[in-house]
Order: sequence, then C-alpha cells, then structure tokens
Amino acid sequence: MAWILLLLAGLFEVVWSFSLKQSDGFSRLWPSLVTIVTALVSFWLLAAAMRVLPLGTAYAIWTGIGAVGAFVVGILVLGESASAARVASAGLILAGIVGLKLTSGH
Repeated sequence: MAWILLLLAGLFEVVWSFSLKQSDGFSRLWPSLVTIVTALVSFWLLAAAMRVLPLGTAYAIWTGIGAVGAFVVGILVLGESASAARVASAGLILAGIVGLKLTSGH
C-alpha cells in the first residue's frame, strides 16, 4: 500500500508543478488554488508512505516521479524541447527510480 501512496504522491507532484507554471507566479487564482491543494495532497500522501518506506527511498522516488512526470508534461503539453540529451537524462532519473524500488527491500 505504501508504494501506491508514493506513486499517487508523485503524480500529484506532477499536477502541482504544472499548475504552478500555469499560475504565472501565483497571479492567476484557479491555477494557484490547484497548486496549493495538490501540493498539500502530495505531501500528505508522501508522509503516509514514509510511515513504512525509508526516508531516502521514498523522497528520491517521489521527486523522481515528479521530475520525470513534469518533464513529460513539459514536452507533451507545453511544447518544450525533447532533445536526445534531455530524454536520456530523464531516462537516467527513471533508471534510478527503478533501481531504488528494486533494492529497497519493501
């Protein structure tokens, strides 16, 4: 169950990072509210997952899911660059997430 909570926390991190971009420095109301609510949900889910999972593993995977997810949203939704170097770098983050999961012992 902790892994599901951590995955959800990471997905909510993607949502809040995207809505933070859309908030234009918290100058737009609805994206700002989405940012705040989804950030709180993400932190709450992360805290719940950390009841079982080690700090280093949980935090690294949470930030990794958020980083790779925001990277993908940036490319697919915001038209950001998908250069080979950027994709390879995101792939390394993903490999780190998988490695942490496989070696966590949980």
